[in-house]
Amino acid sequence: MPGTLVAFHAHPDDEALLTAGAMAKAVAEGHRVVLVVATDGAAGEVGPDFLDPGESLASRRRRETESSAAALGVHRLEFLGYRDSGLDGDRGPGSFVAAELDEAAERLACILREERADVLTTYDPNGGYGHPDHVRVHQVGRLAAELAATPSVLEATINRELLQLATQLAPTMGFELPPEMAPPDLSRWYAAPEEITHTIDVSDYLDHKRASMEAHVSQTTAATSTVRTLQVFLSLPDELFAAAFSTEWFIDRARPGAEAHDLFALAPGRQGER
Repeated sequence: MPGTLVAFHAHPDDEALLTAGAMAKAVAEGHRVVLVVATDGAAGEVGPDFLDPGESLASRRRRETESSAAALGVHRLEFLGYRDSGLDGDRGPGSFVAAELDEAAERLACILREERADVLTTYDPNGGYGHPDHVRVHQVGRLAAELAATPSVLEATINRELLQLATQLAPTMGFELPPEMAPPDLSRWYAAPEEITHTIDVSDYLDHKRASMEAHVSQTTAATSTVRTLQVFLSLPDELFAAAFSTEWFIDRARPGAEAHDLFALAPGRQGER
């Protein structure tokens, strides 16, 4: 029976990296998919002269997200309207991390109620790698699901052991990794394999995932000579791209130890049936 998936992300392009394959798979299987982005992504950097005269980075990244959503077949795209807090967690007016938790959660809960969502994806408690906006996605998503009585909350994550292996192998294969992708200690990044409950094979949707990444052109440019994460991913030959991105991982904290291969597999009932 078709259900509704709401994928909640911190910034434009986060959906491309963590859940694009699962979203495209859900669409292909007849489910309704809604993408919700918390911030405008305006704290990101771009190369010199990248933006058109009078154009803001926020407006460019909104258009890029619209293109990404179209590539994935997303049925609805919403922005919660917060300002990108940046890596330092800027708590100025309008930033996501400065927003009242109850207020931000209610914005998301309104969408969950409207959509009668069966599954909400958020992030793990550390926000994957500790970005303040990503941590806030976890907090806001968890509370919003409670407010809206959304039956299944899945934390989008990455298998930490495989990530560690990838960062070790990349230099031996001639790939330069940005410093933020290969810190000395990955022990608190994302999730240990035993925490993961949902392992989703998205190999049939790699073209959709690549198209989603390609839509975020601004994030392949840089104000310095430093290579960008998305730039590295898009430079991978097809076989390495497939090895890196054919699987997406999620954690269901309510059902530790579970093993599922579909986002809807453990969702208890449909909203319309309750």
